[in-house]
Amino acid sequence: MELQLALDLVNIPEAKEIVAEVQEHIDIVEIGTPVVKIEGLRAVKEIKEAFPHLQVLADTKTMDAAGYEVLKASEAGADIVTILGVAEDASIKGAVEEAKKQGKKILVDLIAVKDIKTRAKELDAFGVDYICVHTGYDLQAEGKNSFKDLEIIKSVVKNAKTAIAGGIKLETLPEVLKSQPDLVIVGGGIANKDDKKGAAAAIQNLIKEATVAK
Repeated sequence: MELQLALDLVNIPEAKEIVAEVQEHIDIVEIGTPVVKIEGLRAVKEIKEAFPHLQVLADTKTMDAAGYEVLKASEAGADIVTILGVAEDASIKGAVEEAKKQGKKILVDLIAVKDIKTRAKELDAFGVDYICVHTGYDLQAEGKNSFKDLEIIKSVVKNAKTAIAGGIKLETLPEVLKSQPDLVIVGGGIANKDDKKGAAAAIQNLIKEATVAK
């Protein structure tokens, strides 16, 4: 089970500062969609160059021209690239094909997918690397989370790894870990804390304990 730090509301210098503080407690750094939109893939490149020992995920949330976007994110140093589960099948297959050529991985984000059980089965058959249930900021504000969704996709996914994102913090992590996702994605639960290193270490410890228990 791996821990991914999602950085959504920062610029490149701030991102570097946060990663430097927590790097020993995380496995993957996510350059979030807002950062990619504002700073471009340069953010991916600079973080990968500064922290080559960490995996870097480019949260492009690709919807179309998937092969090209995966290629460009890969060239910038991304190890994992995201595509939306609501994208066309052809786009997702194109993303997977290009990722395999580049030796990279694809994470499909199920945000806004209505029938996650059916879609997760289809995505698994397409050969994606990760399938992620995700409650976005706007639904988090309404008090929603993805914990039940994780159980649903775990019941049907056979090959891909499962991931969960959206509002996860130390207090809610035990509930998430019951379903044993392969990847836990935490944003503000680390990035917004005064003691970011302490928060990351505590979350990492819980994940390690759950992995051993598994």
